[in-house]
This record gives sequence, C-alpha cells and structure tokens, in this order.
Amino acid sequence: MSLVTLSDVLQPALRDGYAVAGLVTLGWEDMRAYVAAAEAENCPVILQAGPSCRAHTPLPVLGRMFRHLAEHASVPVVAHLDHGYTLAECREAIDSGFTSVMFDGSRKPLAQNIAETRQVVQMAHEAGVSCEGEIGFVGYSGGDASAGTDPDEAARFARETGVDAMAISVGNVHLQQNREGGLDIDRIRAIEAVTSVPLVIHGGSGVPIAQRTTLARQTRICKFNIGTELRMVFGSALREVLQQDPDRYDRIAILKETQEPMMQAARHVLTALKRG
Repeated sequence: MSLVTLSDVLQPALRDGYAVAGLVTLGWEDMRAYVAAAEAENCPVILQAGPSCRAHTPLPVLGRMFRHLAEHASVPVVAHLDHGYTLAECREAIDSGFTSVMFDGSRKPLAQNIAETRQVVQMAHEAGVSCEGEIGFVGYSGGDASAGTDPDEAARFARETGVDAMAISVGNVHLQQNREGGLDIDRIRAIEAVTSVPLVIHGGSGVPIAQRTTLARQTRICKFNIGTELRMVFGSALREVLQQDPDRYDRIAILKETQEPMMQAARHVLTALKRG
C-alpha cells in the first residue's frame, strides 16, 4: 500500500531540495495516467480533487478511486482535497479516505481565515491527515485578480494555524494557459525568511518549466499544483481521436486513447520537479 499523507511527501522534498506535483484530476482516465507517470518516473504524486471534480463525482467515490490506485501503486500517492471551502466539506473528505485536505479561506479576513483553518488543521491531525492552507489570494485568469501574500501575515498564519503546507500568492494565477509570466522571487524569499512551512504554488501551469525546477531546488516551494496544461493535453488528444474517426461512439475505446498522451505529459511535469 502506497497511500501516504501530504507531510509524508513534502518533508523529504523540503529536506532534499525538490518538489512534488499536485496533479488536478477530473476522472478515472487522468488519475490512472498520473499514477502511471509517477511509477515511470519513480517519484511520489499528489492526486487532487478540486471543486469541478467534486461537482461531477461525489467525495466518497473519489476517495475510493484514489485509495484503490494508491494501494496498487509502487510509489507514494497522496489523496488530496483541493480547495475545500467549509469545515463540513473537509470532514467529508477525511471520512471518505482522503489523506490530505486543503482548506481555502483565502477570500476571508485574515483573522477568520486563521481561525477556520486552525479548526480544519486540528480536525485533520486528529484523524492522522495533513492540512494545507492558503494565505494571500491566488486569482484566476480572466477572473478575480490576485492579492499577493504579505510575509508578516504568512508568518502569523503558519504559526497560529499549524498547517502542514502553505499556499502563497507570488504572481501565480489559476487557469493560465501560457507560461509567459514568472513568479516574484523577492516575495518568495521574504516569506521563506519568516516561516519554515513547506510552500505551495497553485496555478503552476502558468510558471515556466525552468523556473519550476529552479524553485523546487533552491526554495521552500515543495508542491506545484498543475491542472490546466494537462487538461489541455486531454482535450487535444480527445479531439484528435474523434477527428480521425468521427463515427466512433464507444466511450471507453475513445477515452483509452487519451491515456498515453496524458501519461507522457504528466511525466514531463514530474521530471521537472523531482529530485535531481
């Protein structure tokens, strides 16, 4: 059985200078591809169930899917709830077998974010589960603008919540389809100077691959969330399959042909982050 917590994979990454990919899942096909990629690269992987995934598939089902894959994997696999917005949602994830939950109180006032995140941390730790929180606000491409993480607030947040990992806003943006931007190194260094908690980058698809590697090896950033670039690969593969034979209708046969492109794309992501 290779099911592990977030702390189990991030603490070695922090110690040895690499990062672990949090790969955003939407269904069985990409989950399988991501685990296969991690096995091919011989590195850990974090399977993430975000809000859109949960809107499609209930948490108890996702928990069983993640655990099944982890129990048959040859590498460590984390079953992670991404962007849980309520205590009840995080509790349901824990009850469903997730080994890690991310509580997102980043839209709330600092004191409220700290208080609610601390509640989730306590609940998670009592169950032997890790908890990630977010300080600052990571915006969305074409949507809400980001609010950069204040280092002093980050220090207070880490100290008062006891989170196992801390998502920060340092120029990263969710749903970004290009890699034209880079992250704010000065802000990252300022945050690192006041806290020892492993740091997380959401919206990692928008970060240039070379910078991902550099940051993984030279900073306390131990986790990059990657979703958009892999979803784009899936969409491209699916279109190609259907264009080649517009009369195809067998769902399983069609989706099967997305597996190899998704696995290779995930391997590319993992290679840039894993231990050198």
